[in-house]
Amino acid sequence: MVLLGVALIVIIALATSIGSVQIPLGTTFSVLADKLPFVNIQQTWSDITATIVLDIRLPRVILAGLVGAALAIAGATYQGLFRNPLADPYLIGVAQGASLGAVIGFLMPAALSLSAIGVIPIFAFVGAIVSTIIVYLLARRGKTLPVTTLILAGVALSALLSSVVSYLVIFSGTKLHSIIFWLMGSFSGAEWSEVLIVLPYIAIGVTVIIVFARLLNVMQLDEEQAQQLGVNVERFKIILLAAATLITAAAVSFVGTIGFVGIIIPHIVRLIWGADHRYLLPLSILTGAIFMILTDLISRTILAPTEIPIGVITAVCGAPFFLYLLRRRKKAIF
Repeated sequence: MVLLGVALIVIIALATSIGSVQIPLGTTFSVLADKLPFVNIQQTWSDITATIVLDIRLPRVILAGLVGAALAIAGATYQGLFRNPLADPYLIGVAQGASLGAVIGFLMPAALSLSAIGVIPIFAFVGAIVSTIIVYLLARRGKTLPVTTLILAGVALSALLSSVVSYLVIFSGTKLHSIIFWLMGSFSGAEWSEVLIVLPYIAIGVTVIIVFARLLNVMQLDEEQAQQLGVNVERFKIILLAAATLITAAAVSFVGTIGFVGIIIPHIVRLIWGADHRYLLPLSILTGAIFMILTDLISRTILAPTEIPIGVITAVCGAPFFLYLLRRRKKAIF
């Protein structure tokens, strides 16, 4: 954890240094360190450099790290809760609900603005939460929440919402490019206001999940054995579903539905460091943040000034590494 934490700090500084205007890594460290309490560094850089680092690049890098951490821990939570290695943060319709909300926001009159942050993130967040609530109500039976029914309801609702999104996209006209780019994920234009809005939701959700890490280990047995050990399984499932959904909805509301991260990062962590959720969850946070910052860096620099959607980069970068890990693990077993 310490090594990953140090690596995360270095990668944040590195990603903040690289761009259309190259800034020496030492200068970036000095600019960032100068903002720390009780640290006073003699300014040897220009005000323009400080603006680029602190107001343009750093918010984007921090937002990318938060989103990567959120999707990674949400994926690890869903996989542990459902005892399903294919589970990801979008399993019960969060992505499709957010997508529908965002598309509706794009199609609203340009003059409409519900707040300073714009209508699209609000609609996306509301869509994600509402779709999850619908899935929960459809799957709930009395006082129980069968996992299989929950997954099936999520798949069915996701298919329905995807169809509606496709229909709306067909008639989006000149807004087609913006909608497609959002649906594939992007951190373009990230601001500190967005970081400050997303951070509390992710912090609360992550804290709740980390607190229940030990119980997630118990849930790897089965629900009956967990109940015999004194776990209130139904209450536990609702709390974790709510926390994971909250951070996922907050993450995708501003940057779009970025796939691959929530399903692959927990697997990579599990293959390298083990399946104990007391360590799997915090390691997933750090690894997810590092992975997302690096993929965002690639997306905005590899074909600069053109920016590649994040979803493309996450799949291209992550899939080969994951296949390598699986191949290595297979050799170790057989």
